[in-house]
Amino acid sequence: MASQTFQPAVFQSFDEKSDPSNVAPRLSQLRQAMHKAGIDAVLIPRADAHRGESVPPGEARLAYITGFTGSAGLAVVGSEKAGLFVDSRYTLQAPAQTDTSLVTVHETGQGGISEDVRLYVPKSGTLAYDPWLHTPGEVRDIAQKLSGHAQVVPHANLVDAIWKDRPGAPVSPIEFLGHNRAGKSASDKIADLQKALVSDHADAVVLTLPESICWLLNMRGRDVPNTPFVLGFAIVPDAGRPTLYLDAAKITPELHKALEGVAEVADANRFATDLEALGAAAKTVLIDPQSAPAAVADTLGNAGAKLIEKRDPVLGPKSVKNEVELSGMREAHRLDGVALAKFLHWFDSEAPKGQLTEIGIVTALESFRREDETCVDASFDTISGAGPNGAIVHYRVTTKTDRILQAGELMLLDSGAQYLSGTTDITRTLFTGSATAEQKDRYTRVLKGMIAISQARFPRGTSGAQIDILARQFLWQDGVTYNHGTGHGVGAFLGVHEGPVGISSRYATPLEAGNVLSNEPGFYKTGEYGIRIENLIVVRDADRFPGYLEFETITLAPIDTRLIDRSLLTPGEVDWLNAFHAKVWAEIGPRVTGEVKNWLAQATKAI
Repeated sequence: MASQTFQPAVFQSFDEKSDPSNVAPRLSQLRQAMHKAGIDAVLIPRADAHRGESVPPGEARLAYITGFTGSAGLAVVGSEKAGLFVDSRYTLQAPAQTDTSLVTVHETGQGGISEDVRLYVPKSGTLAYDPWLHTPGEVRDIAQKLSGHAQVVPHANLVDAIWKDRPGAPVSPIEFLGHNRAGKSASDKIADLQKALVSDHADAVVLTLPESICWLLNMRGRDVPNTPFVLGFAIVPDAGRPTLYLDAAKITPELHKALEGVAEVADANRFATDLEALGAAAKTVLIDPQSAPAAVADTLGNAGAKLIEKRDPVLGPKSVKNEVELSGMREAHRLDGVALAKFLHWFDSEAPKGQLTEIGIVTALESFRREDETCVDASFDTISGAGPNGAIVHYRVTTKTDRILQAGELMLLDSGAQYLSGTTDITRTLFTGSATAEQKDRYTRVLKGMIAISQARFPRGTSGAQIDILARQFLWQDGVTYNHGTGHGVGAFLGVHEGPVGISSRYATPLEAGNVLSNEPGFYKTGEYGIRIENLIVVRDADRFPGYLEFETITLAPIDTRLIDRSLLTPGEVDWLNAFHAKVWAEIGPRVTGEVKNWLAQATKAI
């Protein structure tokens, strides 16, 4: 096959997003502002008021001060020293992006705040936080950690005060899904939510998560990369119409018309005033203490409202996809399967030549996906790790780190797309001509774990935390493991990572029919290679077993059998793999032609 050239990537930038040399002057400016305000230390979270995995440029305060651009983290800047707290995904990225002579990087668990925050706040000092950027749960947690040591106080955001060229709020087009894509009207969803509010004896709920608001109103936007969100707030009463609060620039006659009879629309500047009105009327208001800004709770409580702290009541219903949403997700995976067949055929031809780069691989895959006009974005920045870079779990390739994939190295490629019909997420470990016995052993153990999840059958009421061990057992048997979850929830043309369900020790919420999850065990040998295999799966009622659930795999791309140690697979595992490949061939084979079709026939051949 002749070499192909591809247009530059549109969905992903490879620029280096941080410059450690900016850290010193910005810390200096921030400390001057702190001194002027009489503050001893400040908290700087990665999150914005909407808790999104992606944030608009003007909300990237943690990156502005520290240089760190990961999707989770927290900094504490004191008058003399600063700390950056990240989880195990970012222990390599964070030191590389910040100035470690001025910022100490700490590894901490996902969720919660480390006791080491105390190192950066003087005894009897004050630690300031922006109440729009921290939840009531976080504020209570850090106040407890600092009890008897320092005072935690709300304060206007001092990063914003020194950020002179801070980008403005995003304004993007808003679209509304028809019944053929949403499967349920916004009015019916609101009615269901209001019934739940009555059951909870709540007069209203405040929604701050964009995925909840977008799902409830069958609305999508482009306010942040990779995820079709509209950023805003909403108040839903137990009867009558909700009010949607948006930046004034987004409020158009067309928007009013689209929501006519469904919801009122108001300027975001009115949000706090309406919260105060709920309090003044002594209303009982439900908020999620793990996602709503502390400012929301404070405003309501100070005005006289009674608060019910409970998980966002939209998250559960949203995670249970209806048949229309599931149909769209399956179609998205058929479209993705076609793109991946073309890409994998191209990769197999080019990789052994030893001339592909990590950026070139990302660009090629995006190009094949964009051949379908309904592909509107990547669902996250592609993780394209050649050789040792594959061992960096959340590696992001830049022009500075771009590496040539050498023939004989493993290639880890974790990617996804946003099609108008649904969201995809897939990881494949790619073969370039040779693999060691150890690599084949680890690959096969990872595959066995993925198959174990795929074949699982379990009673209703079972959580992802309870089945996580199924994926790890074969690695554990050889004394190794992986330090990330086995799976996360996936939205329907929404966030590629969504709660409240997943497969890891963190997810205690029971799985339900209609949940869409990733299934992605892995193995990583630092400095040498990484292995991960990921499919998306749907929870469904088990055939012939009343009261039990099982999984349907909806990803449709071959798993490379050349990396398998056949002696480690059981007959049942071989049967599953052959059946999976038969499905890929049946679904994707008729949609491709020529050399790609011939390649796919070979790639899905039974072993």
